[in-house]
Amino acid sequence: MSLERKEQNDLSPKNSVEENQQNLSLSDMHLELERGSCTALKQFEASDQSTPYHRIHMEPQEKSTTDFKQFVIKKLHKSCQCSSTRAKNMILGFLPVLQWLPKYDLKKNILGDVMSGLIVGILLVPQSIAYSLLAGQEPIYGLYTSFFASIIYFLLGTSRHISVGIFGILCLMIGEVVDRELLKAGYDTAEGMPSHFGMVSNGSELLNQTLDWMCDRSCYAIAIGSTVTFLAGVYQVAMGFFQVGFVSVYLSDALLSGFVTGASFTILTSQAKYLLGLSLPRSSGVGSLITTWIQIFRNIHKTNLCDLITSLLCLLVLLPTKELNEHFKSKLKAPVPTELIVVVAATLASHFGKLNEKYNTSIAGSIPTGFMPPKAPDWNLIPSLAVDAIAISIIGFAITVSLSEMFAKKHGYTVKANQEMYAIGFCNIIPSFFHCFTTSAALAKTLVKESTGCQTQLSGVVTALVLLLVLLVIAPLFYSLQKSVLGVITIVNLRGALLKFKDLPKMWKVSRMDTVIWFVTMLSSALISTEIGLLTGVCFSMFCVILRTQKPKTSLLGLVEESEIFESMSAYKNLQTKPGIKIFRFVAPLYYINKECFKSALYKKTLNPVLVKAARKKAAKKKIMKETVILSGIQDEVSMQLSLDPLDLHTIVIDCSAIQFLDTAGIHTLKEVRRDYEAIGIQVLLAQCNSSVRDSLACGEYFKEEEENLLFYSVYEAMAFAEYQNQKGVCISNGLSLSSD
Repeated sequence: MSLERKEQNDLSPKNSVEENQQNLSLSDMHLELERGSCTALKQFEASDQSTPYHRIHMEPQEKSTTDFKQFVIKKLHKSCQCSSTRAKNMILGFLPVLQWLPKYDLKKNILGDVMSGLIVGILLVPQSIAYSLLAGQEPIYGLYTSFFASIIYFLLGTSRHISVGIFGILCLMIGEVVDRELLKAGYDTAEGMPSHFGMVSNGSELLNQTLDWMCDRSCYAIAIGSTVTFLAGVYQVAMGFFQVGFVSVYLSDALLSGFVTGASFTILTSQAKYLLGLSLPRSSGVGSLITTWIQIFRNIHKTNLCDLITSLLCLLVLLPTKELNEHFKSKLKAPVPTELIVVVAATLASHFGKLNEKYNTSIAGSIPTGFMPPKAPDWNLIPSLAVDAIAISIIGFAITVSLSEMFAKKHGYTVKANQEMYAIGFCNIIPSFFHCFTTSAALAKTLVKESTGCQTQLSGVVTALVLLLVLLVIAPLFYSLQKSVLGVITIVNLRGALLKFKDLPKMWKVSRMDTVIWFVTMLSSALISTEIGLLTGVCFSMFCVILRTQKPKTSLLGLVEESEIFESMSAYKNLQTKPGIKIFRFVAPLYYINKECFKSALYKKTLNPVLVKAARKKAAKKKIMKETVILSGIQDEVSMQLSLDPLDLHTIVIDCSAIQFLDTAGIHTLKEVRRDYEAIGIQVLLAQCNSSVRDSLACGEYFKEEEENLLFYSVYEAMAFAEYQNQKGVCISNGLSLSSD
């Protein structure tokens, strides 16, 4: 059925059969209208309907005007109400464990939770020890961190599957802060005491007195780590309280992926010295990756061959087994705990082979059992660490929330983003009093947890019990473990982030802009620093968003045959157009940044009214005839301008369906465009404006009340109106009266 006939069926005139026989049929009238018949137009005017097209009319909702004072009072009254029901809901909301634990299905869930908790706990033992080096801490503190995070998330978390604990990127950021503050305090990495105390003369009483109250390097390092962790947790809880989780939307998937990959290069660089057995201070600040490699190559001749051989052997074992675990994960009930096997084997080899005594290999050293007394963060360090904690807190909660939402969607349940921020915030605040550093969800361990049958948060308790066993009994057995083995474990776990390069061709095909964001964030995180890299990535991605709206896609639209659908003529073939009408689409908000782009694109694709006006003035000057008439002795000049040829274009319809909002500059631009086109006899119609755009146009006085009919709910309606108006004008100009007899 043709487009015109579809309109005809909807708009059959209400004349009697006799009147229809005397007059043209409706279908004939439409055909005659297309041929330019004024008789058909006259019969439409004479019929009950005033126009040969259907006009949609919608009545807007009345907006309730609420006094701001009353609104605030109402909100405060609602927030300050206290009842037993409200108190119960608040407690259950803050402690989700009280909701799901009483309903726990023991037969259905216990096996999967126990299995996944055991596997993740076994994997966490070597990783916690390895990542402690990355954070600039002693191995025992990494075990503390993983233990407390597992317990607290069990109580406060809403995700059933994510594994919260040590995360390599955050350990790197903590380590950079720790090294910087240690350097400020004058600690020498070789001696473990402030360098200015080391310069005191032999036998000095001042040094002996200082030893009683002064922290050694390890003590001061964990004080720094726990303080920045406390601050990060406070920021995360504050973001949850003020419900500012929207901050994470500025960290796109491409940005986070690029940041993690870039930071992975920094982690790899920081661990390379352990693989070679080199004793080098950690480089920090801008360009630390490059300066670290320069130091490594300058000291390459000092490589400890025993550490190097151990590293190569561990790599030869871990890399293939990681690949096999990944390849056969669908067939394996649980991944092979290769890391733990390597750690045990390496520890036994180092202990019985006396590698430290014979070859001077670097070892983990004494790891105490039990728990140290709780200690408050160092409040004096807060001013110097407050800014560092911001980036750490944002990365931590962004990764945690995104992972929890991803796995919740996959398994068909919901998580509360604000509660997740509370959970990860308290996973940092409370452990900071127990010698811990920052934690978050980690993708690799979460995938292991999910694949081994995890059903609920109870698996976190099983993981904590495994770590507790290590802390109370097994930890001292790792005394002879070489640091090169821990470095290899850390590097091998970067495999997933480094393999992101394989996804770049696919990402390039999907979105070139996202690929550029990925590269910029990755390079800046690796070559400059992690914090500056994150900030650079956020700023660049926001710039890309602005750039997309600054030069958006524009197109002329054509009508799809036998429908009322309009599509881009540059994208599709065989689209129909109506003579004298051009339909323009602008795919972006219209605001101060892209207003000039809107005008130039519109003028380029339709007609430039400024050039037409200039051409008319130029033509008018050539065609003006001047005559001198003398009346009553007074000389007058009479100018007579010849008529110019009319334009073929009579209407421009702007499809506003993709314009989300207007600002004052956008409204002014639309006014200017309309004024310029009307000056050369072309009307401008707006179609498919959303309610926000309509309100902006009304407030900006784009049209008068009687001109509101220039806004249309569909492009097809606007086109039909333009055809009708044009034909009506042609008939009137030809001298045909349209009033009924």
